[in-house]
Amino acid sequence: MITTGANDLGGFLRSRRERLTPDAASIKPGATRRRVSGLRREELAELAGVSVGYYTRLEQGASDSASGAVIDALAAALQLDPAEHEHLRLLAAPRRPTRPRARRSKLRPSVRDLLAAIGGTPAIVIDHRADILAWNPLGHALLAGHIDVDAPDTRIRPNIARMLFLDPHHRALYRDWRSKAQVTVAALHQAVARHPADPELEQLVGQLTVDSPEFARVWARRPVRTCSYYLRELDHPVVGRVTLANETVTLADDDQQIGLFYACPGTPDADALTLLARGLEQPDTAGTRSRKENAR
Repeated sequence: MITTGANDLGGFLRSRRERLTPDAASIKPGATRRRVSGLRREELAELAGVSVGYYTRLEQGASDSASGAVIDALAAALQLDPAEHEHLRLLAAPRRPTRPRARRSKLRPSVRDLLAAIGGTPAIVIDHRADILAWNPLGHALLAGHIDVDAPDTRIRPNIARMLFLDPHHRALYRDWRSKAQVTVAALHQAVARHPADPELEQLVGQLTVDSPEFARVWARRPVRTCSYYLRELDHPVVGRVTLANETVTLADDDQQIGLFYACPGTPDADALTLLARGLEQPDTAGTRSRKENAR
């Protein structure tokens, strides 16, 4: 079971407190031997200008919210980066009681048309659960040619996180697998903070925690990272090693993202994408030739 709300707030605070060393926080060593590598609660409370009792309640989940000023002070004391600061603010926001509701994400027809219009660029659409809602043929061939192209339209959609940790074929695609894993888990942490009453999201994280010790270890570190651009080093089963830019475009109204993969024209990586695209045309060309022959 994953934690949300106050418990997740406390877990995040604790993970960042344990990460921050006394040297980094400019705390002089005391006379007694330290039993923890990070800061003590009282040390962090002093740096943030709050009482030890109040900070302890936050970390233990006894208090379910904190003011903006306190969150800013804690973020400064913990030396959080902007993405972590925003995540902390989201976790500490007052929450209205919500009724858990599972709702299947829907893809707008206009987005499906967009994927078809950019057929020369590998593209996929995922929702906040990392479920794949759609891909164009080249996106499918690049990322998951070993599964059915119509899988996003089935009852159980393929899921990027599940594939990354539990599908050996998809895992082998990433030469920078650890980096991709960090980013994927960070996105799920942020999704849980935004959707605390999503049973399907909770079920996904629970399944991955049980089935993948690697996922469980990364999840426990509570990575938070926001970035829309990466360089992906892939080892593709058809075109071999290729490095592609991965740009992510957010569809804010739908809480969905389009992932685009591309290379600079004239480079070997661009040639590899062209080769992959030509491979998609061959079955159709053969089928067209057969139909013409049968029509004679």
